[in-house]
Amino acid sequence: MTGDKGRGVLVAPGAAAGVATMSSRSRGIVGVLSKRGALVVALVGLAARFAVVAWAARSIPPSADGTYYDTLAVRLAEGHGYTWLWPDGAVTYAAHYPVGYPAILALGYALSGARPVIAMSINALIGAAGAVATRSLVARASTPRLALGAGLAVALHPVLVPYTAALMTEGVTASLLVIAAALAARAREAERPFRWVALSGLVMGVATLVRPQSLALAPVLGWLALSDSGATAPTSRRPVARPPLAWRAPLATALLTATALGVCAPWTVRNCWRMERCSLVSVNGGWNLAIGTQTDTGGWQEIAVPDTCRTVFQEAAKDECFGREAKRVIAAAPIRWLRRAPAKLRMTFDYFGAAPWYLHTANAERFPYDAKVMLGAIETLASRLLLLGALVTLLRMRVVPEPRLPWLRRGLALVGLVACVLVAGTVGYLALALGILALGWRALNRAPLVASFSAAVILATAMTHAVFFGSGRYGIVVVPFVTALAFVRAPFGTLRARS
Repeated sequence: MTGDKGRGVLVAPGAAAGVATMSSRSRGIVGVLSKRGALVVALVGLAARFAVVAWAARSIPPSADGTYYDTLAVRLAEGHGYTWLWPDGAVTYAAHYPVGYPAILALGYALSGARPVIAMSINALIGAAGAVATRSLVARASTPRLALGAGLAVALHPVLVPYTAALMTEGVTASLLVIAAALAARAREAERPFRWVALSGLVMGVATLVRPQSLALAPVLGWLALSDSGATAPTSRRPVARPPLAWRAPLATALLTATALGVCAPWTVRNCWRMERCSLVSVNGGWNLAIGTQTDTGGWQEIAVPDTCRTVFQEAAKDECFGREAKRVIAAAPIRWLRRAPAKLRMTFDYFGAAPWYLHTANAERFPYDAKVMLGAIETLASRLLLLGALVTLLRMRVVPEPRLPWLRRGLALVGLVACVLVAGTVGYLALALGILALGWRALNRAPLVASFSAAVILATAMTHAVFFGSGRYGIVVVPFVTALAFVRAPFGTLRARS
């Protein structure tokens, strides 16, 4: 398929040249199938996750960071605010852990009681919504059947489904990001696209409250939402005043980012007032940076408190002290700090393992070590196969006209494919993201949002944890996007039908 003069247009495997059209009858049929597909994905996603809830409700208590999220959610639900009760009876305001996830749990606790089953049920609902959003996102870049396959793959993914029992943020963040991406993709075909951009911004704001580094993706998503000036026209024929095409992407970027920041603004003001230090969401960046300068494995380890911070006890001030000392360490030996980055990335992408680790930690009798190993093997195999599928999609893409270095994308795809078989997964994930970037700026702007944004999610995750420290659970946010790319096959740049 060719585009406007000078613009790059992507064509997926098997796509014929020319812009395909669809009769109103065909659009109606596809619309019905699309709604049925969304319902099937929702039901399968809910069934799989609530099966986990039924199994785990009485035997898997909050564990690790989940203990703190649960405790903070209970205090919110009981009207104590986002505070911490210390053993000596003192109560202090808290912001070390991001507020978003405890606040979501607190809503459920206030309505139905503070029980782990309520938290798990909330995880199940958000996770199933993420699967439906994945189907919707792929439907704009593939056939209805493959879009259904993508949705079902996320609905049943062995990385995501068992993690429903964990009172942790990563699975929720992954779902919120893919929901925001699906809303942004919908803007490309909408009669009033900025409404969908604003809705995407609202979801990104919630994602930022759950996991603050999500905010870095908001401008990218805003730009991609309306960067494709060749998107299908709206379904309505009513004239609608629109800004010039050249301004649509910058305006969408500003709107989505501002909306996300607006969602966070009340909490930011609270931090400035209560924490004696202004912070967008949480006050743990200094802690994490300090751990990133100390880690021997690339992963989390108990922090060695710097001497200058031993007598600093106020939460925000201590975080600031840790951050200051970490920057001093980095400035004194930057090469040594950079050499830790590969290990941090391997901890993040080689093996997710979050659900096996959490379930075994929470109740080793209910989920013994052998079960941990088995689930880890299953999820690694599934993740690697879907990564292979995404790399095959990258390898078989065609770009018209070809970018300046047409061999670069194919070379990166081949490196990723070989790495998936011979070595750990990090090389494959990075090769996938860099290969998508190798399509070139113009092609990226006109590609389906699922392709461009997937690269952004992978690279943002890699850069974040190369700076701080890595863990398999932090890599979970890339799972639905890589899964989605494995099912992309239809012509890029052409919107087939609404979903």
